[in-house]
Order: sequence, then structure tokens, then C-alpha cells
Amino acid sequence: MTRQTTWLGIVALFIALLLTACAPATGEAPAAEPPAADSAPAAEDAAPTETPAPESADAPAQETAGTPSGVRVFVIVPEESKATYIVDEEFLSGMLAKYGIAAGRQDTMGSTQAIEGQFALNWDDLSSPLGDNQFTVDLSTLTSDQRLRDKWLRENGPKFADFPTATFVAERLENAPTSYTEGEEVSFQMVGQLTVHEVSQPTTFDVTATLSGDTVKGVAQTTKLLTDFGIEPPNFVNTLTVQDEFQIRVEFTAREQ
Repeated sequence: MTRQTTWLGIVALFIALLLTACAPATGEAPAAEPPAADSAPAAEDAAPTETPAPESADAPAQETAGTPSGVRVFVIVPEESKATYIVDEEFLSGMLAKYGIAAGRQDTMGSTQAIEGQFALNWDDLSSPLGDNQFTVDLSTLTSDQRLRDKWLRENGPKFADFPTATFVAERLENAPTSYTEGEEVSFQMVGQLTVHEVSQPTTFDVTATLSGDTVKGVAQTTKLLTDFGIEPPNFVNTLTVQDEFQIRVEFTAREQ
């Protein structure tokens, strides 16, 4: 009995030693697990695919910051406008005998609605530089209270039938306010070049105007000499004399384009 027990103990010890030799060492990391350092390259590869930050919403505002917001373009409405000349005439005794007109002095007026033009103004600051502008009047269409006078102006003297166009191009405004409230009447001077009979002269118009919605209404006036434009004032012995000085008055309506 003692020998059998001893033999069994030897066998059991031998088996235990074999199992111990075949078992893995304690604390050894499994070979199948990838090293932690292998994940670093993946993070680096992902960096270039990052979405760019959106542009600031302020960028468009910076592009348009220099554009004047108050500039508006208006076009003359001929049927609601009128250009008039005013000149001092003296009728002599011969007028009564020839034409039935009593002797005396009077202001004679002739007018037309044949006006075209447009102008651009910055209503936020009327003292700022003018935009594109030009105004024309067809002088051959001027009419007064005497058809004989109108015919003479077209065919004789200034010969408006041959030189029909008067043109004014404004270069700047003077004494205009730096701010404007819609509906108020504003006054200023419009300085530019007036061309009549193919002769150009520096000219200043006194202007009063009012903006209401999309419409500008106003009056522009100036005083010139006929001889400034190479036109001799009519002088008919014992009949009629005309002063050299004359006035131009333009009543205008313009609507936004």
C-alpha cells in the first residue's frame, strides 16, 4: 500500500511539472493585439480632410462699403415740364400801325415742353459729386403770344430752325445741404456749361427742388445775355427793340428710372 501511494504521487508530480512548463508566462501581452503606437498614423492621415472654416459673413459688406447708397437716377418727364425764355421788349409807335400792338415795354415769354434729360444725385448727401447728367431743349419749338415773333426766331436772327438744340451739362452743385429729408424743399446752385447756337458759356442755375417718392419737382432759373451766344438783340427802327439780357426758367418734373 505504501509503494502504490508513493508511485501515484510521483506520477502526479510529473504531470504537474509538464503542465507548468507548457503554460504561458504570467503578465505577457497577447501577440494578437496591435501596438498602441499603430493608431498615430491614422490620426495624421485624417488631418487634411478637415472642413475649412466658413468665411466671415462680414466679407460682402466690406466689398460694397464704398458704394454710395443714396445715388438715384431721374429722367425728365416732358409733358410735365416746361422751358421758358423771358425778355424785355419795347414796342415803338410803328408797332401799332403795322401789327396793332400798342407802344410800351413788356416782358415777353416763349416756352416749350420739348425737354429731355436725366440726372443722378446722391440724396443722402447733395454736396457729393454729381453723377451723369444732361438736359436738352428744342428751341425750334418755342412759342409765344405772337406767331410772327416765333417765325422770326426760327428763320431769322438766331435761326433756331438751323440751330435747334440747347444743351446744359452740370458739373457740380454749390451750397447744397449735406443731408436731406424727403418732402422738404431744398435750394442750391447747379454750375455747368450751357450751349446755345453752338456757343458754350459757363452758367449757374438757381434751383429749388422737392423729392417725393420717386418724383422730383422743381424750378431752375438763370440770367444770360443774347450776345454771349453770338445772337444780336433785335432792333427794328420805329417798331421794336429787345434787351440783350434775358432769363431762362425751367419748370421740371423727373421720375426715377
